[in-house]
Amino acid sequence: MNAAPRIASLVPSLTELLVELGLGDRLVARTGFCIHPAEALRAVPKVGGTKDVNLAKLRRLAPTHVLVNVDENRRETVEALAGWGADAPQLIVTHPVGPDDNLGLIDQLVGIFGHLPGVAARAAALRSAVQTELDATRADGRVPQQVLYLIWRDPWMTVARDTYLSAMLARIGWRTLPANEGGSHGAARYPVVRGDEIWLADVQQVLLSSEPYSFGAKDVDAVRTLCPTAALRLVDGEMLSWYGARAVPGLRYLRALAG
Repeated sequence: MNAAPRIASLVPSLTELLVELGLGDRLVARTGFCIHPAEALRAVPKVGGTKDVNLAKLRRLAPTHVLVNVDENRRETVEALAGWGADAPQLIVTHPVGPDDNLGLIDQLVGIFGHLPGVAARAAALRSAVQTELDATRADGRVPQQVLYLIWRDPWMTVARDTYLSAMLARIGWRTLPANEGGSHGAARYPVVRGDEIWLADVQQVLLSSEPYSFGAKDVDAVRTLCPTAALRLVDGEMLSWYGARAVPGLRYLRALAG
């Protein structure tokens, strides 16, 4: 099993990370949202989305390892994979909730795949690069901001403070509203905004994500009804919410965002 792993990734960030670690040629399945890096993934079969995995197709591809994430995949999917009996793959469950967790994520994959040629060296280089960006990305001296980060429309949806995305913004002193945590998993991590919340008056900036809903100029007027006095800004959701290899350019992007 360890000699020739057949890896399926059901998480876009993790798929990108596997390629970065030199494991792209071990990938036998990905989701339709696993699009980076495009050239390396072109020939890797798709097995549906992160929430609606085609389990029958995935089983036919006979993965020995399947990477999942607490936020992005359904518990039912994981339970189904575990129930495959003799065909059950090794499940690699991930749950980074802040930029520092990228170091542990890299170590987690090294612990499983580090015996393969080149993986440990690539992981060490990436780990060093992530640490450099973490050290350079601090809230010290920055003006604190109260922000509303929107990820969806109809209904409006945002992020709780114990999500990876919120922790990224906190790295530069930008605190997301509402000021609550959503718990280890579940819908409360991505609360709905009704539009009549008192705390909306405290929002200084509204950040409109490029994913999973692609906000654009068409949405600006509607957003202004939520926070009429707040500044609005379109932001790259991949840079702020993808972990793993994306943390390196993501932390740089975050510093540029702060100015």
